[in-house]
Amino acid sequence: MEYITVRQEGADEFIERKSRFIGSCRPVKTEEEALAFIAAKKSQYWDASHNVYAYVLREGGIQRFSDDGEPQGTAGIPVIETLKKSGVVDAVVVATRYFGGILLGGGGLIRAYSHTASIALAAAEKVRMKECLLLEASCGYDQYGRVQALVPECGGIVEDTAFLEQVTVRFRLEPEAREALARRLADSTAGRAALQEAGRGWYPFPLGEAD
Repeated sequence: MEYITVRQEGADEFIERKSRFIGSCRPVKTEEEALAFIAAKKSQYWDASHNVYAYVLREGGIQRFSDDGEPQGTAGIPVIETLKKSGVVDAVVVATRYFGGILLGGGGLIRAYSHTASIALAAAEKVRMKECLLLEASCGYDQYGRVQALVPECGGIVEDTAFLEQVTVRFRLEPEAREALARRLADSTAGRAALQEAGRGWYPFPLGEAD
C-alpha cells in the first residue's frame, strides 16, 4: 500500500516577533532513528530555548511528541498535527526556538510551531512511496531503440542499461502497468525482447497537485 513520506533531510527557518524558529525534518523507519535525529538536533542547537519534536511511524502506528518546556499543547501538538494533516509518515520533525524576548501567547505559539513544521516538511520534500516491480528487458542491439522508447511510455523509470552480447534495460514499473508493457513490448519487437522480474522495492514519486 502506498504512503507519503519525505525524500531527504531538510531544514528551513523564519523569524516571528524576534524569536527564531528552525524546522528540521528527515525520513526515519524506526523509533531509534527518530530519537537519534532528535538528539543530534538538541546537540546542534544546544543553546536554543526549546527543541520541540514530533514523529510518526508506519510500523506499529507510533506517534510521539514533546513540548520541551513550552506551555502544554502549544508546541508538540501543533507539530504532530501538521505531520498528520499532511499525511506524512516515517518522518521526524524538530522545531527549534531561540526566544527573542517577546511573548507570543498560546495562539501565536501554535501558529509559529505549525508553520515551523510546514516549512520543515517542504524542505525535506514530500513524496509518495509506491511498491514497484524491478524488471529487466533484454533484446538485441537492433531492438534497443524501440525498448528504450517503450519503457518510459508505459510509465517505467530506467535504472541502468547493460551493453553486453545483448542489451539489458533495468527499470522499475508499477505492478498494474506490467501487462500492458509486456503486450506492447512483444508487439513492437516481434516477441524478441525478453522481460524478467528481478525483484520488488519501494520508490519515491512526486506528489500530484491534489496532495
